[in-house]
Amino acid sequence: MKTVVCPGSFDPITNGHMDIIRRASGIFDRVIVLVASNQEKRCFFTARERADMIRRVVLEEGLPNVEVDQDDGLLVNYIQRVGAVAIVKGLRAVSDFEYEFQMSLTNHKLLPECETIFFTTSSRNMYLSSSIVRQVGTLGGDITQFVPPCVYPQIHGKLTQKEV
Repeated sequence: MKTVVCPGSFDPITNGHMDIIRRASGIFDRVIVLVASNQEKRCFFTARERADMIRRVVLEEGLPNVEVDQDDGLLVNYIQRVGAVAIVKGLRAVSDFEYEFQMSLTNHKLLPECETIFFTTSSRNMYLSSSIVRQVGTLGGDITQFVPPCVYPQIHGKLTQKEV
């Protein structure tokens, strides 16, 4: 069974993230979406909130080979622990490539058998990021087209500081 890990902060989950997750689930036997810590980012949603949202979307979309997990440690240690064969990352632009290429080389240096597979984003999601969703949402803009419908109320509620 081929297991891959799709790590990210997912703060919050977007339709762009789900496009990559959905495509990976069609190719690999088991996809673990890993809500990973990133010391360079200050997250708006807690790790638990992010993981719970992803679980709801995965369940609603009917992706039985997709699991969601959280981890605060080194990604390559997690890869070894779950027996994954690769890391799956989405790329939107050249700026993504530079950072992800550097991370890929670092992970490969730390764990030589660790491969990274890059999925290019679909054209409809090239501009989309969690930070764009947070910015538009906190300023009162309509984010319905950017996030999965089943988690929209939670995302909208937190961004506008309303209880859901």
